Amino acid sequence: MKPLLCFACFLGLSCALPARADVYKCVDPVSGRITYTNSKYGERGCTVLSRETTPVTTVPSATRKASPGAASPSSFPKVDAGTQKSRDGDRRQILETELATERQLLETSKKELAEQEAQRSGNEKNYAKVLERVQPFKDKVELHERNIEAIRKEIGNLK
Repeated sequence: MKPLLCFACFLGLSCALPARADVYKCVDPVSGRITYTNSKYGERGCTVLSRETTPVTTVPSATRKASPGAASPSSFPKVDAGTQKSRDGDRRQILETELATERQLLETSKKELAEQEAQRSGNEKNYAKVLERVQPFKDKVELHERNIEAIRKEIGNLK
């Protein structure tokens, strides 16, 4: 009985048909942007592509990184090691200054947030109104925290 069941499964799997779907090329009438999709979006200039003549492939990402071993072109300007070291030192100094400024702004923003959270006006009986008033101050604190983290990361990337 078991070999018969295995044979039936094998036969069923070998007879499976390949999946097929129509691929549409849609051209936006306003911007001219071309989109390839498997569903037709109304009357937006979509035409079905022929399966036999036009293979659909993926498009490589536009944000590819250059390989680390790739040589720069001969016309690319070169900088000697001393000049580069000086530039790196200047960059570090600028980043340190920006970091100090962001820390000061963060402390100021935190103080403003604390003041706003402590303050209650008479027309804010609903706590949602308090949250709505305080949200921009919270956003400002988060922005400065993200900036500090990004600057620290940049400083860590320096040689």
